[in-house]
Amino acid sequence: MISIQVDQLTKRFGSTVALHQLDLRIDPGELFFLLGPSGCGKTTLLRSLAGFYIPEEGMIRFGDEDVTRLEPHKRNTGMMFQSYALWPHMTVAQNVAFGLEERKVAKPEIKRRVGEALESVRMSTYADRSPNQLSGGQQQRVALARALVIRPRCLLLDEPLSNLDAKLRLEMRTEIRRVCKEFKLTTVYVTHDQKEALSISDRMAILENGHILQVGAPQEVYRRPRRKTVAHFIGETDLIEGKLAALEGESAVVDTAIGRFHGILGDPTEQPAIGSAVTLSIRPECWTLRETAADVNSVPGRIGDSVYLGEVAQYDFVAGPQTLKVYELNPRHLAGSGDGPLHARVEPRDVVVLSG
Repeated sequence: MISIQVDQLTKRFGSTVALHQLDLRIDPGELFFLLGPSGCGKTTLLRSLAGFYIPEEGMIRFGDEDVTRLEPHKRNTGMMFQSYALWPHMTVAQNVAFGLEERKVAKPEIKRRVGEALESVRMSTYADRSPNQLSGGQQQRVALARALVIRPRCLLLDEPLSNLDAKLRLEMRTEIRRVCKEFKLTTVYVTHDQKEALSISDRMAILENGHILQVGAPQEVYRRPRRKTVAHFIGETDLIEGKLAALEGESAVVDTAIGRFHGILGDPTEQPAIGSAVTLSIRPECWTLRETAADVNSVPGRIGDSVYLGEVAQYDFVAGPQTLKVYELNPRHLAGSGDGPLHARVEPRDVVVLSG
């Protein structure tokens, strides 16, 4: 296991700056995700780690070794692409063996390691088949075995599940995490799929325009985003504009067009001034509906449109000038609020106050 350290990394393509003085540390054995919208820099960062791009400024270290300008084949990284890139004229076993043959590994050792790699991804019985005889999920497993067989220092995955259907993606999420932890691999995984990242990552970084906006564990980033961009990108959220009325430590009071809210600062290191404009981020599942008002964080309104999904219902809750997304587990209010007004209430710990 190795750590990966990125210091002040800058990468340009002509006049376009793809990465802006990035700082990042990935711990040994960590399954680390890079997320963000298209063009945010996540694939550029991954390819810089692999050695396909050489940065204009900054440093990349694998453990104590400076690999910033080291050729890709000397970094000993396992790379898995979105397209799988399997050779159609080779069998599964030959595809997996290719990297070892290029490294001049002895034939008995190649046979043993190919067998182990295929066993680890549960593809041993398919060794003699050609890639076009495999399903998408099976091809993905072969590509993973090929990346593992060279015993890489770290594993780099570039949207490896994007070509699979929804059921296979769910299956392979768990499989990738199992394999990475079993081999104790430091893994960097690029995706735009938030559910993928939330379900299997140890930590994640959210990127925008070549900058890292936030790094943290999935629950931390989801429950306490530090920027509106992060709150909006990771899951769904209600964004409510307001002005800061009071601040004590990390606890804040905000006045909005639909009432006064008590909440917590998304970024405790940034203390907005009293009276300044702020935005509240409240996840739809954090609201609860009740017939009577609560003492704090209670908003009167009515149910507009609704979508019933069995275990949960998704409501458009009309609260004066704003319509909120409210999710109700084990739905009780599908008939609407014909018998009287409803109140949507949220705990202060679930109201995240964001600057600007």
